[in-house]
Amino acid sequence: MFKIGYRTIKTAIGVGLAIWIAQLLELNSFPSAGIITILCIQVTKKQSLKAAFCRFVACIIAMAYSFIFFEGLGFSPLIIGLMLLLFIPTTVIAGVKEGIVTSSVIILHIYSAGHVTVDLLLNEVGLLVIGISVALIMNLYMPSMEKQFVQFREEIEDDFALIFRKMAQYLRTNETNWDGSELITVSDNIAEAKVLAFRNVENHVRRYDDLYYRYFKMREKQFDILEKMIPMVAVLPETSNYHIRIAEFLEDLAEHIHPYNTSHVYLQKLEEMKEELQQMELPKTREEFKTQTALFDIVKSIEKYLIVKSVYKGLAGKKEGMKKKQLS
Repeated sequence: MFKIGYRTIKTAIGVGLAIWIAQLLELNSFPSAGIITILCIQVTKKQSLKAAFCRFVACIIAMAYSFIFFEGLGFSPLIIGLMLLLFIPTTVIAGVKEGIVTSSVIILHIYSAGHVTVDLLLNEVGLLVIGISVALIMNLYMPSMEKQFVQFREEIEDDFALIFRKMAQYLRTNETNWDGSELITVSDNIAEAKVLAFRNVENHVRRYDDLYYRYFKMREKQFDILEKMIPMVAVLPETSNYHIRIAEFLEDLAEHIHPYNTSHVYLQKLEEMKEELQQMELPKTREEFKTQTALFDIVKSIEKYLIVKSVYKGLAGKKEGMKKKQLS
């Protein structure tokens, strides 16, 4: 379904507004104010501020170069080429290379005028200020991403729960018909969510709001551990009472996956499980030895999974209508 994005709407309104203001002030080449607005409206507020700064500085440099080259060496295509050979490296060194396109428009305006005057330079500064100001005003509005974050979070947590249940099922029965498709879904969702969360961080100019980014980063680390756990579970040769004990623990984890942080509860339970495992009889055969080693590795992986969550502060202020259960 065709959909017009908020950035497209802001750009359309901003361009019209910038051109209208420039025309109202009777500035020459007033459509250029709209071009500057287009170039300065970015995906995030921080990117827009950076783009505005780079374009403003680059344009000031361009006007200084235009005065020196055109008034000193004359107005000709050769002089424009020579000036750009020096101007472009200057913007790169100054760290404002994003402003090359905008400043090139300013240079061509001055070249078309055939002379450099104070009025001409003030006209260009006016176009620049109008274009940048309108773009920054348009970018004051950024739609909330909360709904998307919640959707990603719920999908990731649901898939985590399913992965735990499938591992528990295998530990109980040594059989499973799971195709592992959720692993791909989780990986894709985490990657997309992190990109969106970082964009959200970039939209907070005066504060560093990275709660969701840290949340999805935490889930990414946990997912890496889960991916390594699955082969460990798959190679267990037989079921035993301890297999069932771990299966019950995984099923318990599956029922309590959410953004809040009470993993210390499960770390304590895991310590009890480790003590039980250490009290098992020593293996008498090579097969028993491999089984016990695999069980130790699985428990250690579960511990790593919980430790990752234990150092995470959590989305304490994000209730989202959830019941506060005991979390993992």
